[in-house]
Amino acid sequence: MNATDLAARLDRLPVTGFHRRVLLGLAGGFFFELADLNTFSYAAPALKQYVGISVDDIAVVTSLSFLGMFLGAALGGRIADRVGRRRGLIGSIVWYSLFSLLNAAAWNVPTLGGARLLTGMGLGAMTVIAITYLSELMPRDRRGRMQSATLAAGLAGIPVMAFIARGVIPIGPEAWRIVFVFGALGVVSLAIIVRLPESPRWLLQHRGADRAEEALAGIEAAVERQVGALPETPASGPAEEPAPAGFGALFRGRLLPRTLLLLVAWIFQTLGFYGFVSWVPTLLAEHGFNLEDSLTFSALTTIGAVPGALLAWPISDRYGRKASTAVVAVLIAICGVLYGVSFNQAAIVVFGFAVSFFIQTFAALLYAYTPELYPTALRNTGSGFAYGTGRLANIVGPLIVAAIFSGAGYVWVFVYISACWLVVAVAVGIFGPRTSAVALEDLQA
Repeated sequence: MNATDLAARLDRLPVTGFHRRVLLGLAGGFFFELADLNTFSYAAPALKQYVGISVDDIAVVTSLSFLGMFLGAALGGRIADRVGRRRGLIGSIVWYSLFSLLNAAAWNVPTLGGARLLTGMGLGAMTVIAITYLSELMPRDRRGRMQSATLAAGLAGIPVMAFIARGVIPIGPEAWRIVFVFGALGVVSLAIIVRLPESPRWLLQHRGADRAEEALAGIEAAVERQVGALPETPASGPAEEPAPAGFGALFRGRLLPRTLLLLVAWIFQTLGFYGFVSWVPTLLAEHGFNLEDSLTFSALTTIGAVPGALLAWPISDRYGRKASTAVVAVLIAICGVLYGVSFNQAAIVVFGFAVSFFIQTFAALLYAYTPELYPTALRNTGSGFAYGTGRLANIVGPLIVAAIFSGAGYVWVFVYISACWLVVAVAVGIFGPRTSAVALEDLQA
């Protein structure tokens, strides 16, 4: 069995209970990962009010979180290419769940910053391993919509966290600690994930055809028990060209332009994404709204996250990741500017909802798009490096936002955020390859 034979067998399978178990397990991991990722942004106004940390302190702690995500994505992605997707996924979830508890015990800026750095390492690793695992198991004409469904289910963690913060934080000066405990519940997703198989594509690369055949036969048997006889395997073409496994291969040959494209996309979408998500509660409070109102507005805008990710379901596989990603990035830029110039409470909620909605549509598209651009031997390494570099760039992102807010004012923060999204739209729209409904192996030809 070669890589193309394996791909043809996986791609012919109808979506069944097996695929939905994969979706459910990963969605559980994303639910608590995304909730934990946003805990600090909701706790920050309370930390500022009750603990006395400054806007600059908030920027430093946020930057340390993104340094952790870079380290986790880059190292975790490389490790998962060596030890396997399933092991890497389990380890990353245990890591971020454990270190989430340290945030609740923090007593000053250094301890909180250290806790956020360690937590960020687990969060970054989990994300890149999960999107790679999903792309390698789902049929080629369902990769986009299954990523959309997984992310949508996981994104429910953001409004849940937002409303928990809204209800808990105003209780008292120590109540902010409670929101950090929530992320530690990510371990519950392991009840499903530990029962999932290793990626047959990874096994073929690292453990040989026999182990890959064993895993693939188990998947086929699970599907066959539900739907009966499976479709015939279509005739396969030549096997996938072997890819060098060294990190330097990301910057040679056909992978170089793909790596550069993804670096631009991840860097600027991260600056735009977290420039909005991480700072809105604090900026609203600084702009004159009280703590409860700023938390309420922020919580209401997060309701757009889940339906936003679900919008990727009908468009991702139908219109393709390339075109959809570029168009959605433009929509985010427009809504971001309108949010910044709106001072009416209803308009703030409406445009905030729209930004949250389209940001998560974009995230579902980019999560599906990124691992498609790399061969199996480097899929986690490449995805982790691109994703992680975006997070690393955001070490300076909070500092940029703080400087713009202090020097130019509230509105110009949102002009900057919109400009970031326009850079992404241009890069993907002009230079991005088309990937929809194409086998992962064929994309490397």
